[in-house]
This record gives sequence, structure tokens and C-alpha cells, in this order.
Amino acid sequence: MDDPVGSPPAQATRGVRVLTRGGAMPTVLITGATDGIGLATARALLALDWQVLVHGRNEARARRVTHTLGAAGGSAIPVWGDFTRLREVAALADQIRTLTPSLAVLINNAGVYDSQRTVTEDGYERTFAVNYLAHFLLTRRVLPCLLAAPGARVVHVSSGTHHAGQLDFADLQGNTRYDAYRAYCNSKLANMLFSNALAARYAPKQLTSNALHPGVIATKLLRVGFGGGGAPVAAGAETSVYLATSPAVAARTGGYFSAGRAAKAARPAGDMALAERLWAVSETLTAGFE
Repeated sequence: MDDPVGSPPAQATRGVRVLTRGGAMPTVLITGATDGIGLATARALLALDWQVLVHGRNEARARRVTHTLGAAGGSAIPVWGDFTRLREVAALADQIRTLTPSLAVLINNAGVYDSQRTVTEDGYERTFAVNYLAHFLLTRRVLPCLLAAPGARVVHVSSGTHHAGQLDFADLQGNTRYDAYRAYCNSKLANMLFSNALAARYAPKQLTSNALHPGVIATKLLRVGFGGGGAPVAAGAETSVYLATSPAVAARTGGYFSAGRAAKAARPAGDMALAERLWAVSETLTAGFE
């Protein structure tokens, strides 16, 4: 069944165990973890004895995938929320804050590629809403959990396509001119800008934020958006896992990585004035859901 939107946060714990600060395993939330790179990332972190909050678009799918993951061993816990609805993103954040007082890592992984312009119930272009804006809202709402875990990390799954991104604040939703590829590239540039703005704001509080290109990976998104094949999904998870776990990047923040190594980001991604402008606009777009 679908997630009952508007339910009290305690409902998120029905049938699952509430986590405590005394647990030995670090806790990670992975968005879009029921298939593709997100699922591969969940499997990899479970194998490393992490406690994984497995996010799915709806409750039924999140529980089904989590049951399968749990059968293979490890501590996988379902959470849910449709990223095309900001009210559900806010409810997801409430689930997280009910389940755990601290969050060692947040991996912002969920993503879509729309061949035609689609508008969400909140009035936003769907690629922008799912790939970027929902993650902006979620990250800000779970900040108390992240800041409660010393040395917490936020990992943003961007893409090499951010190099082709170019934000037009006069037409951020593609109302007057829409191109599917451009919309996707712009959403990935937005991921980069958010990662860098978050890094700058929270470095004094020992919260790191880094972005990555997962590679050309054989996922549903690749087939729908670009056609052709790619590397196995397990390969697409490697840099996410590296940024989530490696001591080598424990103090690294505001970086961009590909294939487990630092990579060169597009120049606009490092434009902090642009990043702050996007942050301010995003606060306005998510007002009422904070």
C-alpha cells in the first residue's frame, strides 16, 4: 500500500525497530535504494555491517526490498516517501527523526530522467523536483540527526552531465523552453551547487559534503534517458561507498569524485555566489515544508 501521507511520524516505526544511540553500527540513509545504484549501495554497506535505512517511493516497495535485503543478512530498515510530493519528503524526514537520533551518512541518490516535461503536484518540473529539490528539503530536515553524529557525511550522486548544466533562474522549471537532457544536466549541476554550499556552511560543525559521478551504469535511468548499456550497477555504487566509509576522505568536503578519485568539476559548480542564490531560491520553493 502507498505511504499514508500526513500520518503521525510514529507510524513510520510500525513493524520496524527504533534505533538507539547505543548501537555499534553506523546508520546510513540512502534515497532511491530500491533499485539500481541505490540498491547496490545498500547491499555494499550492509556487507560492511552498516545499519541501512532503505528509502523507496512507497511503503510496499520499501518493505519488499528491505525484506529481501534482510534475508541476506544485515540490518535494513524501510523508509518511504514520493519525491514528487514535498509533503511526503517532509514526512520521510519525520520518519528518520523518529527512527534514529543520529545519522552517520546521508546518500542523496534518487533520480529520474523525464523524456517529456512533467509537473509535480507542487507545481515544479519533475526532474528538478526529484533529483534536486526533494534532496534539498530532506537534507535540511534531517540535519539534526547528521549533526548529532560526529564527522557525519552527506554524499550527493550527481553526474558528469553537470558539465553541460546551465541554470536559468528566470526559467528554472523549463516553463518556456524544455529539453529533457538539459533539464537532467541542470538538476545535476544543482546537486553540485548544493553539495558545495552545504560543505561551506557546515564545515565548522564537522559535517562533510561531497558529490560524485557514478559512471555510465546499466540502470533504468540510463536506458530511458540515454539508451545503450553501461557498467554493472555494483560499479556505480563504488564511489558512493568510498565517500561514505573511507577514512581517506573523512575530513574532505566540497569535493567532486569519480571512480573513487577526486575529479575536475565544471567551473559553475564552484561558483559560490551561484550556489547561495540557488539555496535562497530553494528555501522559497520549499517554504511551508521545512
